[in-house]
Amino acid sequence: MLTTKDKEGNFKVAGIVGCVTWVSLILILIKNLLEVLSMSFEVNGKVIEVDEDGFITDPDLWDEAVAEYLAKTEEVEELTEDHWKVINYLRDYYKQYGIAPMVRKVTKETGFSLKEIYELFPSGPAKGACKIAGLPKPTGCV
Repeated sequence: MLTTKDKEGNFKVAGIVGCVTWVSLILILIKNLLEVLSMSFEVNGKVIEVDEDGFITDPDLWDEAVAEYLAKTEEVEELTEDHWKVINYLRDYYKQYGIAPMVRKVTKETGFSLKEIYELFPSGPAKGACKIAGLPKPTGCV
């Protein structure tokens, strides 16, 4: 690709090769931007839409495979029995009350200390545990 500088110091692309290269680069950037803006992922043939923070927008689409996928986005490589205890508690509470429980409630009902919750979900009970459990992003303190 042949480039030159004008008097103001701006680069100019010379020739057809330069134009084709720039068009290719722009198309690649547009494709990548569209993927980011789509804010969705696919698990087992199911397209799951997420909000700007990665929380699924339709909790009814959640299943264990979705949880496994989301766990990896939250630095949780494997969901253990302890993870599932917290996840299932969060989902049951959400189904009953329509909101995520307060952290105090999570620790009391699951028997895990706050420190243990953070060990299970390094990004925390709201960002990590609630996201993996398929709950919408909590509005308050979780």
